Amino acid sequence: MSSEQTGYKDFIDKRADGLLEQIKADKSLNEMHDVKRGLRNADGTGVMAGVSRIGSTQGYFMRDGDKTAMEGKLYYRGINVADIVDGFLKDDRPGFEETAYLLMLGKLPNAAELATFREMLEEFRELPKGFTENMILPAPSVNIMNKMSRSVLALYSYDPVPEIDERDMERELTRALHLLACSPIIVAHAYAAKRHYFDGEGLYLHRSQPGYSMAENFLHSVRRDNSFTKEEATLLDLCMVLHAEHGGGNNSAFACRVLTSSGTDIYSAISAAIGSLKGPRHGGANEKVIEMFDYIKKDVKNWKDEDEVSDYLDKILKGQAASGDKLIYGMGHAVYTVSDPRAVMLKDLARSLADKKGMSDELELIEIVEKLAPYALGRAKGRKAEICANVDMYSGFVYRMLGIPQELYTPLFAVARMSGWCAHRLEEAWGGGRIIRPAYKAIALDEDYVPLNKR
Repeated sequence: MSSEQTGYKDFIDKRADGLLEQIKADKSLNEMHDVKRGLRNADGTGVMAGVSRIGSTQGYFMRDGDKTAMEGKLYYRGINVADIVDGFLKDDRPGFEETAYLLMLGKLPNAAELATFREMLEEFRELPKGFTENMILPAPSVNIMNKMSRSVLALYSYDPVPEIDERDMERELTRALHLLACSPIIVAHAYAAKRHYFDGEGLYLHRSQPGYSMAENFLHSVRRDNSFTKEEATLLDLCMVLHAEHGGGNNSAFACRVLTSSGTDIYSAISAAIGSLKGPRHGGANEKVIEMFDYIKKDVKNWKDEDEVSDYLDKILKGQAASGDKLIYGMGHAVYTVSDPRAVMLKDLARSLADKKGMSDELELIEIVEKLAPYALGRAKGRKAEICANVDMYSGFVYRMLGIPQELYTPLFAVARMSGWCAHRLEEAWGGGRIIRPAYKAIALDEDYVPLNKR
């Protein structure tokens, strides 16, 4: 609701200006009080908040007290994700379910365990009776992430014993597996409702197909004709594997852990994680990358002219081009500076499909921006910019090649990340022990109270 809609525009606008001025003044005090904003140390590393076996990122190593950048690596339960991906690609089979098993259950499954896990997820895909009709269709949202968060929260009402019992890991694990399995159905139904009620299209809801992987079922569910190719399903499965987890310090996983540490239920904790991922500084960045490249493709006449592309990037950083927000989306990461391993794998595997889809020129443009952006950022900042492309630089392009609507990019990220969130939920609930409560330096002390008749 805007201030115009409330009828109190002048009152609210004046006080909003005063509040903004006060907050901006306070922001300058962070350095004085050694405040680690973003829970980051001065050298950009994260403040240590706990221990975890689930996921880890490696983008630098410490040498003589200094941070030295290195090629990025990502590990799930101590196993290099590059090896995981290589394993299922060589076997020519989907890998996301195996990845989810590893993250949530703590080890790689054998063939029989994986088969049972797949069967269980198929059974758990079903939403409670009447859920779509009562919770999704009557109150559609223009933003699928918003509807996904609300739907996960609403599942609390369908759980006969929804609160966590720390003596009953089995019940909590069952809830987590059900959320993993049914999240693609929630997204597909929320998307169908949005298309029908806001875009004026026919309402179509597709049942999940037995024997399909989660990636295959997602493509089946969101496409009107249910069709997809094996190569499309393989590439989407890879995206889901690479998005499944990224360490306990990423914003959405940490949000999940913060809520979990309070003792609240899994539905509240996961709903908060979805809300975090929705933000353009986190999961929503993949949509921003696509928007930025739409501007570049429209405004740059010769995509292969590096001088023209470079000039345009300078304009973006000055707020003179693209959306005007002075940001080159898809560049930079809190951990990686030399390379983001997810972006490297995604780019390599996307090349074949780009050739078949006639989108090789677009992929080449992305690679040119990836090459030139560090120099543009260096010119803008007046110093060398040690920065690399992150996974968002290529994931949005891959989703576009797959014909996935832009409004589903971040929800699809959330479907994959559900496995990591739930793993962190379980680890925090049984291994945390204390409520997470960082400190804030109070800077408004000893103010005198002025009676109302003297103000």
